[in-house]
Amino acid sequence: MANAKRDIGQEILDGILELKRGETGRVAEIPSVGEIREATGLSQARFAQLLGVSARTLQEWEQGRRAPSGAARTLLLMASRNPKALLEVARDSAGHVSRSPQGVTRSTVGK
Repeated sequence: MANAKRDIGQEILDGILELKRGETGRVAEIPSVGEIREATGLSQARFAQLLGVSARTLQEWEQGRRAPSGAARTLLLMASRNPKALLEVARDSAGHVSRSPQGVTRSTVGK
């Protein structure tokens, strides 16, 4: 164990006390995922593809059953502030050429 002297129980209790005192970390609120997607004019399938998630995951986010985290959350924040940037990525990736073990293949992104 890397840190055998940690008192996890005390850390949890300290965290709860901080929350009760209103001492929370920075929380970045993101607008509705559906609103962000609609601002781009992209379909659910295409938007999900650009974010690197399944259409089902995107639907779960849009319906509030799940919340995005990590890189997807960051991409959504960027898209909410600058939908044109995501559209540029969508346009640029539409003709993306990738390499596979069998040779050069044309990407099906956006098709």
